[in-house]
Amino acid sequence: MPTPLSDALFERAKRLIPGGVNSPVRAFRGVGGTPFFTVRARGCRLYTVDDRELIDYVCTWGPALFGHNHPRIRAAIAAALEKGTSFGTPHPGEVPMAETLVELVPSLEMVRLCNSGTEATMSCVRLARGFTGRDKIIKFAGCYHGHADALLVKAGSGALTHGYPDSAGVPTATAADTIVLPFNDLAAVDAAFDKFSGQIAGIILEPYPANVGLILPDPGYLAALRERCTHAGTLLIFDEVMTGFRVAPGGVQEIAQVKPDLTALGKIIGGGLPVGAFGGRRDVMEKLAPLGPVYQAGTLSGNPLAVAAGLAALTLIKELKPYPALEAAGKKLAAALRDAARHKGVPLEVPQVGSMFALFFTDKPVRDYAGALKGDAAKFRQVFHAALDGGVYLPPSPYETCFISTVHDSAALDKTIEVLTGAIHAL
Repeated sequence: MPTPLSDALFERAKRLIPGGVNSPVRAFRGVGGTPFFTVRARGCRLYTVDDRELIDYVCTWGPALFGHNHPRIRAAIAAALEKGTSFGTPHPGEVPMAETLVELVPSLEMVRLCNSGTEATMSCVRLARGFTGRDKIIKFAGCYHGHADALLVKAGSGALTHGYPDSAGVPTATAADTIVLPFNDLAAVDAAFDKFSGQIAGIILEPYPANVGLILPDPGYLAALRERCTHAGTLLIFDEVMTGFRVAPGGVQEIAQVKPDLTALGKIIGGGLPVGAFGGRRDVMEKLAPLGPVYQAGTLSGNPLAVAAGLAALTLIKELKPYPALEAAGKKLAAALRDAARHKGVPLEVPQVGSMFALFFTDKPVRDYAGALKGDAAKFRQVFHAALDGGVYLPPSPYETCFISTVHDSAALDKTIEVLTGAIHAL
């Protein structure tokens, strides 16, 4: 569909911004074509410079649990703005934010705010190393933990979409202490602990890997990782930047009843503004400066606007208890897509949990990074563009997760099902 204003803006952007975008996956390289430019958003819809209205399943990559521009969140930001944008000192909002996070997330005994998910995961890794006195970290292929050097090895998200899961610019010496294993493979974990006995500071993972599509852990897998870490004196780190408050008030750890030693958070806790947080066991967190020797800092950490927006979002979670309705919406969409693929005779896996789902055009359940790569990316690209032409915006990559919000009402879901099933039937 023609998008002349977006096309013109993109041409201008490419002259001054690498690839024309400020985050790689937005460039549409994974699906082809030119990205559109959004001028406003409300509820479950985006509105483009070309005067198009799109039902949005990216939800700003997760944070828009209650849709875009929610009046309660907007009012909280406006009230905070009246007092100032940044103080460089502690401010009163930081305390109830910490109290709310500790109340809702099972593993948190102490928490520190920062500015992004990348900062949160990077700080968790540094803290694990400082606490244990060890250097090596285990991560899993396809799990994306932001763009810190030690973690940008066999990563998901845009790194995978653009074909560079190992980033240039990451020193070999830095990557040498990162052990990359296949997800859902306990034998590989056991082998790593045997080979590097007494050297592994932490295991970091997305408990539901959601930057490589959506992969669910095998039954008992997370609990088994907990047992092995406890036995080895290794810290277990859950990156719940994506899943925190998305699948349950306490994230995956609440659902799985598995407590990590450290947890990284972001997205929803900022209500759509830039934010991050990390926390966990008190004895570990007390190693952070100024109490301990592990340094971490940030000029805008605990920014009053982000804290106000995040507190509004978390308050809405406690008041509205949205998860049963989100689960029902997710199941409805996933079932319709599976049915359409079955009738067409197209192999399609649609992993779904709560408000998160993904499309893998493959005939086997995807359990790991290698399985995700076997999906038919060309079919995804065809469905993506057919959906976009029909007014439905999916993530512009076959290796990302779709999100539903509380304001994706029956009309939006029914239109989405009509458009996506039509796209699948046209394959």
